[in-house]
Amino acid sequence: MVRNQKPKTKNQKPANGVWDSGPLPTGVRAGSNTRIIGSQAFRRFRAHGGAALQIGANCTLDGVQFSVGPAGRVGIGDYCYFTSAILMCEQEMRIGNYVLIGWNAVIADSDFHPLEPAQRIADAIACAPGAAEKTRPPVLCRPVVIEDDVWIGPNVVILKGVHVGRGAWISPGSVVTRDVPAGAAVAGNPARLVEPP
Repeated sequence: MVRNQKPKTKNQKPANGVWDSGPLPTGVRAGSNTRIIGSQAFRRFRAHGGAALQIGANCTLDGVQFSVGPAGRVGIGDYCYFTSAILMCEQEMRIGNYVLIGWNAVIADSDFHPLEPAQRIADAIACAPGAAEKTRPPVLCRPVVIEDDVWIGPNVVILKGVHVGRGAWISPGSVVTRDVPAGAAVAGNPARLVEPP
């Protein structure tokens, strides 16, 4: 041990962001004292480039799955805590500081398939094994933005194009299909404004 160096304790957090199942994939940056916990975190991470996923400092992402497409970009602020959430990004997702996301929440910036029936069939054919030469029909994507100090309950679904304002509260089980004003509380399917929590 080096003289005057403090010994590491069992519960001391690391100086730089780490994934407990190996080195961070290319394109992932995690700030100091950030922990990513769970072997499935990057199973569907297909993004290219050096800034595909940027996570701030002092975050705990326990059981989170990052399903990020080749062109996807995800930014997460500081002091966030997510547990068993799924972030599905084909275009852009921005999450602020001090955001809490409960278990089994899903946030998606795309439907990941066309909505029109004939296009869905064409997409299924293009995605089938042995269809390497088929081109998928275009799929609509719109960025998701979640500002600072937002609380997102368990089993919440936030869909493409939604902007959640600072300090909003989203009740467990809600399906959020439209913007949530700053400081608002929403609940239900589809989520609607309710009295403050």
